[in-house]
Amino acid sequence: MSWGQQWAPYVSVGDKLNKAVRHAVQLAKKQKREREPVSIQGRAIAKTFWGKAWCDNLTAYQDYSNRLPRGATYVRNGSVVDLIIRPKKIDAVVAGSEPYTVKIEITELDRNRWKTIRSECSESIESLLDLLSGRLSDGVMKQLTDQKTGLFPSPREIRMSCSCPDSSSCCKHLAAVMYGVGARLDNQPELLFLLRGVDHQELVSQAIAAGNLDRELSRGSGGLDSQDLGAIFGIELDSSVGEPSKPMKKKQTSTKTVAATAASKTASVKKTQRTGRSTVPAKASVAKAGVAKAKAASKKSGAKASTKSAKQKTGAATKRAKRSGRS
Repeated sequence: MSWGQQWAPYVSVGDKLNKAVRHAVQLAKKQKREREPVSIQGRAIAKTFWGKAWCDNLTAYQDYSNRLPRGATYVRNGSVVDLIIRPKKIDAVVAGSEPYTVKIEITELDRNRWKTIRSECSESIESLLDLLSGRLSDGVMKQLTDQKTGLFPSPREIRMSCSCPDSSSCCKHLAAVMYGVGARLDNQPELLFLLRGVDHQELVSQAIAAGNLDRELSRGSGGLDSQDLGAIFGIELDSSVGEPSKPMKKKQTSTKTVAATAASKTASVKKTQRTGRSTVPAKASVAKAGVAKAKAASKKSGAKASTKSAKQKTGAATKRAKRSGRS
């Protein structure tokens, strides 16, 4: 492409990326959100079941075959600098000669098809548990990824536009964004349901309504428990098992109190050794005083008894003397 009478000035890939990033940052700021770039580590664009299934679905359609290789290169080198998935809509910014804006609209999943998928899941609760935990049986995989009856959109259900000058139905920037969706599904598989306009939690509610979920959980055969199931799908499941009561702790004597008592006893012994006087607590002193008083009273009582006995003896002697004189 000529630039006037000369070739256009060379712009490095790094400069193109930086320019696209600045554009994406400004766009995200206007929309009051954070920029969400697509980052690929290594050659594999997607590594999980959901991401791989999305990318495999793209290669199955001949409409995209001639543009997909360039799109894969673009997404690997970080050219998709911003990608937002909303209900039935994808918005992205891709670095090229200029920052290009990509818009993709996905037709909502047919109601009858979605009803069939829910019905199939409720009939086989084991398949539903595999779905929630990321481990899918061959039957469920076939059901979900089938081009006619599964979750993935067909080319006629996708409307795409790019601001680049390429007039083809699927340019390399659009292909890069479609691959970017596969990479995003690696970490957020629920976005596929959002993109198709359906609620993934309906799969759980359908199984509960069919009475299969409690039966499967009650088997206790190493499957998911209610806490695991709730964590995977972001819902709460009631549990009848309460938390065990905590045992009451025994009251412990303060270390400071024990130390103070020991110090007091030590000081008392030292004072006794120094002065020769016992520093007995007040209660002990009172007890000793009571004993001494009781001894004194006992001695006084004994003295009185002795005096009375002496008087009685003297009186008896006088009487005998008088009788002797008369005779």
